Amino acid sequence: MLLLPLLEDTDIFICSVKMKPVNNIKVFLDADGGLPIEKIAKLNRRLNALIEEAQLFPEGDYSLEVSSPGIDEPLAQIRQYKKNVGRKLLVTPNEGAEVLGTITDVTDEKIVLEVPVGKKKEIVVTEIPFTDIKEAVVQISF
Repeated sequence: MLLLPLLEDTDIFICSVKMKPVNNIKVFLDADGGLPIEKIAKLNRRLNALIEEAQLFPEGDYSLEVSSPGIDEPLAQIRQYKKNVGRKLLVTPNEGAEVLGTITDVTDEKIVLEVPVGKKKEIVVTEIPFTDIKEAVVQISF
């Protein structure tokens, strides 16, 4: 992939790449230390130049969008879970009810949440393997 060399020696990583049949390319990036708009714009320009140089679309009929995932986008990479330790996460499992808790730990196999349960909001530590997660979205609290 043309993008990978541009990310070397940075804390930026690919969350997902989507391509629609009309040659609309959407690249979603994140970074361990946050991803300012200036870095996104620079990567967009550099990737665009590489696509044109490689003549991937000889007719020039493509569009490229490089951005960070939106606030309501599900987490896609373990690195995203790790950078959100301490935040609330709503997990939709493959089976069963949704779980809302605070991320306390992330390993290569699972996440650990502190989940308030019952009227007294007693904290229960819950481990959820990544293989059991259908979707997980960070919850913004004000």
